[in-house]
Amino acid sequence: MATLYVIGTPIGNLEDITLRALRILKEVDLVLCEDTRVTQKLLKHYGIVNKQLSTYNEQKSGAKVEKIIGWLEDGKNLALVSDAGTPTISDPGARLVSRVHEELKVGPPGNSRSDLGIKIESVPGPSALTAALSIAGVPASEFAFLGFLPHKKGRETLFKEIALTKRTVVFYESPHRILKTLASLEKHTPARQIRIVKELTKIHEEVILGTPEEILSFFEKHKDKARGEFVIIVSPKK
Repeated sequence: MATLYVIGTPIGNLEDITLRALRILKEVDLVLCEDTRVTQKLLKHYGIVNKQLSTYNEQKSGAKVEKIIGWLEDGKNLALVSDAGTPTISDPGARLVSRVHEELKVGPPGNSRSDLGIKIESVPGPSALTAALSIAGVPASEFAFLGFLPHKKGRETLFKEIALTKRTVVFYESPHRILKTLASLEKHTPARQIRIVKELTKIHEEVILGTPEEILSFFEKHKDKARGEFVIIVSPKK
């Protein structure tokens, strides 16, 4: 049976990959990835050579969904990976997985087409979302995850919603917008405690705690700290 494996890969430290993920990456016929250079670096690190790679990104060029489904129908086993972390979690892959499910579905809910001989299988691994929550020290039995906030349209509306929610809120941010984001949090949630988790699993991994104003002041004084990828965690409204 042809299988589309959705595989979590390291978010920084290359040692953070499961034995099962490595075995499947060795065995599959083709690896679908965001950037072949990034995936090639991981494969080379573990001695996986001569592996066929193809780019896949909903927003960019690369193999089309129809072509990928065709490979599966031809009996090929495929691995879907992102540059870092778990595919489909604010990373490419959601549209592909959805389309494969559509191809498999037939009749009432719960039925699937066994005649296609295709299945989707999860190979769990790292995720910046869960890694950050695990060391943040905030209530995480329930939380709202917003992924990357929009650059313009709807951005201020989301900050207003964050100010009203009684749940922990988590989202990702880039170094280009971190100061602007902290300024918006200072405007809408001035009294809330914020955790900034940066450089996860890398040498300079760090959790920075404080109010939006305190953290904004910290970054303005230590501009070298405003680099890398950030997970921002807003504590629940009391």
